[in-house]
Formats: sequence, C-alpha cells, structure tokens
Amino acid sequence: MTVLVENWNYLVVICLMMGGLFIVISQNNLVKKLVGLAIFQTSVFLFYISVGKIAGGTAPILKETGDLLYSNPLPHVLILTAIVVGVATTALGLALVLRINAGFGSIEDDEVLAMKAEDGEVRGRRGDDTGDQA
Repeated sequence: MTVLVENWNYLVVICLMMGGLFIVISQNNLVKKLVGLAIFQTSVFLFYISVGKIAGGTAPILKETGDLLYSNPLPHVLILTAIVVGVATTALGLALVLRINAGFGSIEDDEVLAMKAEDGEVRGRRGDDTGDQA
C-alpha cells in the first residue's frame, strides 16, 4: 500500500490513459473522440513529467558546491513542445469535424460511414454507365 501512496502520480497517469482510450473506442461522436485523445495525450504528458522529476533535485544552475543533485530539464522542455503540437492537432481535428459536419450533416461515426458507403455505391454505378457509353 505504501508503494501506491508513494507513486500516486503513476496511478493517475494509468487512470487517465485508460479513460481516454475508453472514450476513443466507445464513442461514435467525433468531438467526443477528440476529447478522449486529448485526455490520453495529457496522461502521456504527466507520465513524462513524473519520470523527469528527481526527488531532492534542484534547478540545473551550476553553483560552486559540486555535490548538488540536479533535475534534468529536457523532459520538461519536450513536454512544452508536445503541448503546442497537441493543441495544433486538436485544432486541426476540430476543423476536420466541422468540414465533415458541413459535408455530411452529422458528426456521428456510423452515420458518416453509412453515407459514404451509399455515395460509393452510387458513384460505382455511374462509373459503369459512363464506361459503357465511351
């Protein structure tokens, strides 16, 4: 039990990761899928920050005493970059959802796929008719 109390941040990461993955798999709404991906992505950020933290570590500023323990700043810098990329991909995903809604009138996965299947059958017949005329 003390291991769970000492490593509670990893438990939070696992719960967020599984929750985000469940939302992505179980939902048909495209916006809800994007929210699930954002939750999953946040759990990965928290994991990298947790791994990069050293207990008792200080900021990596060199001082005259050489026996200090320094924290590695690289994971935190990479997470800042990943947050920017995550915001950009979420914005792109929302823009795609808007285009899908404009084109199909729905943002439900199964309805969009059904409309695409119907449209594909109609196009296939038209292609056969025009091929016979040529």
